Amino acid sequence: MTAVRRDIVIFAAGSRGDVQPCVALGRGLAERGHGVRLIVAAGHEPLAAGLDTSVLSVDPARLMETEEVRDWLRGGRNPVRFVTGFRRVIRPMAEMLLDEILSGCKDADLLIFPTLGFVGHHLAEYLGIDEALIHFQPSQPTNAFPHPLVSRAGGANRLSYHLVEQLAWQLSRPILNTWRRDTLALPKLPLGGPIRTVRDVPVLACFSEAVVPRPPDWPPHVRVTGYWFLDEPSWTPDPRLENFLAAGPPPVYVGFGSMTPPDSEALFTTVRGALRAAGVRGILALGEDGPADDDVLTVGDVPHSWLLPRVRAAVHHGGAGTTAAALRAGIPAVICPFFGDQAFWGGRLAALGAGPAPLPIKRLARETLAARIAAATGDEAMRRRAAELGRRIAAEDGVGRACAALEDAYGVEETPRAGSGPGRPRTME
Repeated sequence: MTAVRRDIVIFAAGSRGDVQPCVALGRGLAERGHGVRLIVAAGHEPLAAGLDTSVLSVDPARLMETEEVRDWLRGGRNPVRFVTGFRRVIRPMAEMLLDEILSGCKDADLLIFPTLGFVGHHLAEYLGIDEALIHFQPSQPTNAFPHPLVSRAGGANRLSYHLVEQLAWQLSRPILNTWRRDTLALPKLPLGGPIRTVRDVPVLACFSEAVVPRPPDWPPHVRVTGYWFLDEPSWTPDPRLENFLAAGPPPVYVGFGSMTPPDSEALFTTVRGALRAAGVRGILALGEDGPADDDVLTVGDVPHSWLLPRVRAAVHHGGAGTTAAALRAGIPAVICPFFGDQAFWGGRLAALGAGPAPLPIKRLARETLAARIAAATGDEAMRRRAAELGRRIAAEDGVGRACAALEDAYGVEETPRAGSGPGRPRTME
């Protein structure tokens, strides 16, 4: 038995919270002697410094900031409006990006992709190479709880996963089947899609069992690795920020990432009023440096790994990456979900006693936010539980466990696998 060095491509496009874990995994694999290339969106190349990158011409995450996409997402509960909006907004971009992603996979023998659309699976079939899936949230079917995108399943927890998978496939099927036929020269997939075929593909679940205990009905190929934290280089804060932190007790961090609401000025007024009503200082991360008062400072881009350990609590949107960073810092969090899996993470923190009940952004008000901030900063049991979780999560080696899981699945072989290698398409099951 001899170790096989792999040439690995990781799809790392998305928001910063999606990109940073993939960069961390890429660096971990590179340190173990593997060749690594990251597919990243334009503007995120600095995060992947030191790794080979293939850059997409369009940043899918930037679409979230357009009013057209926000309007589409707000219509998510109207199936007809949601489907027609997907075809109008997403399809033109997807058709262009698929060819760029294919180009980025040149010479790879292992692809690591997120689940949506199973794009990595189509590419692996075309190239005749191995694949693995990334789950940033628990997306493996289970009876333990419903899919993170489903608030209630009426007892049909496992079914909720199949319904979400099918919705995603039916939305992307016209695009992906056309791409399979015209570009990859592969047969179209049937109405049910590739879901049955990928059931045994290795899954790297990029979260901690301290936050989502592993359900007993998950199969062995699903590896809950722990979070993949990117240890960023030393960062020097602006003197304004340093002085503000030194001028009083630890403040509360407030930031919503790329989830910018339609009326950001009204949000700022509400948040500032809530902080003052709760009797705490605050740091507001709104994308650029802004005005400063004695009790509230507005800042631009500040690394979570530097700032969150220096604050008393966090108020954020509940993205998987920000949730992980606040958990690692050992501080309670008030989650104000916008959409997607954000409400799921808010519910998990509340269930674990590391934060109050989530407050949906559409119901955000000065009084309700102030009450939750007061709980996050004043409830000593909540603070102790958050600190306990932080110590446990900080001790986990998520990247190391993910690398070991990949090498266990694919990295050690006596002879090359029959039928593998770029340019040798394999047959669908």
